[in-house]
Amino acid sequence: MRYAYLYPYGETLAGVLMIAGALVWIAAPVALFIGTVGAVSVFKALYIDRRELKCACVGGNSNVPLGFVSPTENVMMVLMALWMRLRMAIWG
Repeated sequence: MRYAYLYPYGETLAGVLMIAGALVWIAAPVALFIGTVGAVSVFKALYIDRRELKCACVGGNSNVPLGFVSPTENVMMVLMALWMRLRMAIWG
């Protein structure tokens, strides 16, 4: 339950730091953690539990089923974090 309270702050922190190009050593692990947890959660809910969830886009007030976009978003966040870590390791 604590994750639900910390999630928006963590995602905002990671996003702002990525845009600024600052403190990559903080932004990358936060983005990696958030992206991984999200990807695993969405994959489990959609493909293992076969739940029919509604997308939380536009405030969750839509009747759009959660599908390909949400897992893709999470995987892209993981890939961004890994790319940042790789760049940091190579170029310092």
